[in-house]
Amino acid sequence: MDLTTLKNLKPSEFEQAADGYRATGTMASAAKDEIDNVVVAGMNKSLSGEALRAAVGELKKLSANFHYTQVECGSAAVALNGFAYDMAAARTKLLSALDDAAARKFTVGTDGSVTYPEAQPDNRVEKPYSGGSVTGATDPTAQAVGRQSANFDPNPHHAEALAIADRIAAALREATEADTTWEPKIRALKADDDLTVSQHDWADAGSDTQGVTQAADHYLDSIKPPPEHGSPQQNADWWKGLTAEERDAYLSSHPDLVGKLDGLPSEIRDEANRTVFEEKRAEYQIKLDSIPGPPASEWTWINAGGYPSKVHTDEWMEWDKKYGDQYRHLSASLHGMKSIDDRFADTGKEGLPEAYLLGFSPEGNGRAIVANGNPDTAQHQAVYVPGTTSNLDGIGGDINRMTELWRQTNEASPGASVSTISWLGYDAPQNIVKDAPFEHYAYDGAPAYRQFMDGLDASYSGTGEPHRTAIGHSYGTTLIGAAAQTGDLNADDVILAGSPGVKVGSAEEMDVPKGHVWNEEAEDDPVPDIGRWGHGGSQWKLGGGVFLIPSDDVFGANQMNTHAEGSGPGATSGSEGHSEYWNRGTTALKNQALVVVGEYGDVTSPE
Repeated sequence: MDLTTLKNLKPSEFEQAADGYRATGTMASAAKDEIDNVVVAGMNKSLSGEALRAAVGELKKLSANFHYTQVECGSAAVALNGFAYDMAAARTKLLSALDDAAARKFTVGTDGSVTYPEAQPDNRVEKPYSGGSVTGATDPTAQAVGRQSANFDPNPHHAEALAIADRIAAALREATEADTTWEPKIRALKADDDLTVSQHDWADAGSDTQGVTQAADHYLDSIKPPPEHGSPQQNADWWKGLTAEERDAYLSSHPDLVGKLDGLPSEIRDEANRTVFEEKRAEYQIKLDSIPGPPASEWTWINAGGYPSKVHTDEWMEWDKKYGDQYRHLSASLHGMKSIDDRFADTGKEGLPEAYLLGFSPEGNGRAIVANGNPDTAQHQAVYVPGTTSNLDGIGGDINRMTELWRQTNEASPGASVSTISWLGYDAPQNIVKDAPFEHYAYDGAPAYRQFMDGLDASYSGTGEPHRTAIGHSYGTTLIGAAAQTGDLNADDVILAGSPGVKVGSAEEMDVPKGHVWNEEAEDDPVPDIGRWGHGGSQWKLGGGVFLIPSDDVFGANQMNTHAEGSGPGATSGSEGHSEYWNRGTTALKNQALVVVGEYGDVTSPE
């Protein structure tokens, strides 16, 4: 970078280009949403068959193109703003040095050298001290040598000119480093010349985002960061305090952070998490494709003590030791991602509203928070916590339960504004025998659940106060109980299904108004009575050694019927065992829906 180029550079031109990319990204995002939530949703609502599947498949490809365009345009905008920010800082330093040189009547050459005039001695007797020309340096040793030489010169302009020359050299070096840093980053923001957004394209987009974010550290550091360990309301206030450009910069460079912040608008969290979702799906698929699959011959038979025994083959054992854990994690995570993607594609079917991805991570057992309908505008919100064995691999079942509940609320109160949310935001116990008896999973996850519930308040933009229901199944009820026991649950109703205990011995301790704790125990569900010995609560007035669960009358919950009701049109079927509380057409599901929409008078109790 030379002096003339930096002096004449106009950072505003790059900022204007960044605005153009931001505008293009916004249009791409709007086009994607139009395809997914209007066009495809409308087709799902009124059409069916092979032709529909083929058309939706093509539209999904078009939607992916718009989504990819949106993400890459976001990275381009951050890159251009980052480049402009760095160059503007260097240019400001250069112009300041040039102004100081002009004020002293020094001449600055195109190479950055500074020429200073002769100086008249104070006694006016000696000959004038001769002028000269100096070139700045950026190396500390060279600067020290230059200063020492200038100090020996009786002409005071020498030292002044050298200081200015060093400032010019520093500005040019800073600009050169910025140019060198940004040139490959910006050049990398180039898509394939085809219309297919492949997994490698998404992986490349993730790499682009990471590279741009690292290079744009000075620019991004100039934006106020979110509060450390902030409350949902503090997060919401931070977001509202940013300019549109700053919001877009954070959304493009830190989608993983933005997607996690309770209190931010659901549309923003959804946009951030869908970017993370696509990039992680690509990363995991590429990793899975790079390792060999399990051998076809997994099992063999051997004679042990005269009896045949089925054992793993040596070939399979060797594969499992080298690749097994990674293969299973990648496969399970991708299966869960497909379930989430299937829910996106189901928008419109049987009137199902658009989905919002309010949380996502494939790390460990995985995290996923999926809403049916926008909770920010919904009058009724229901947040479901799944129980033991819940993980990203099985998220499809949890999503389906809340889609069924949403459909049932639409029947219970047609036209009601409802959002039902599957909240896998904690590490659930993964083994019924080894993990489920322990309470730490519930207490460890309780703060995150309360934070999410508070976030629904902070991001709410509807009219009046929302009606919020906490719903738990199995160990998920234990988490809700732990959340109520240790803090503010921020719910109006609590629905418990197949509960092994909620750590407290009374409905009055569930942190909701009296009469607003509802319980379901289906016929032949063994979990409540078994679980009471690990997670049951107690009441001091009953003395010690009593383990109470929500199914006990003394607990004080409203017991809801789970048996079949009526006959003919409108009749409902019964639920049996531990996993049928959300089956379509059941009494259990109908009663839950009535609570969610506040139609308490129509809820039925066991006979």
